Amino acid sequence: MKKRSKTSLLPILIFSIVITSIHYTDNAIFVHDYPEPEWFTTSGVFITWVVMTLIGIISYWVYSKQKYWLSYFLLGIYAGTGLSSPAHYFYGSLSQFSIKMHILIWTDVIAGLSIVGFIIWSFLIAQEWRITEEIEG
Repeated sequence: MKKRSKTSLLPILIFSIVITSIHYTDNAIFVHDYPEPEWFTTSGVFITWVVMTLIGIISYWVYSKQKYWLSYFLLGIYAGTGLSSPAHYFYGSLSQFSIKMHILIWTDVIAGLSIVGFIIWSFLIAQEWRITEEIEG
């Protein structure tokens, strides 16, 4: 595998993990301040973050093993950690959210889009999946 690609994914993944950990921790601590449905709980927020983060870490490990298709799939799932954040707005008007909440929601989106951007770059531009096919073929 090209070293550049693997080292390009790592800072993006670290950025996403840090950003989502801040947002999800804020959600969990201030669960009653967010306009959310009844089923939205502190433990549910933490469990979701842990599961999604494990998927992100596993996707990096799979990527490092040059299993690109599986990695793209797992990274796509993991990107949902950030991309799903605007769903908060389904449960309240914009004015019900503090500036901090808006910032956390949209930095999460940026993190998710960064992961999607990496997938697109790796698939379309670097075409790393072809390396594996050429070696196996």
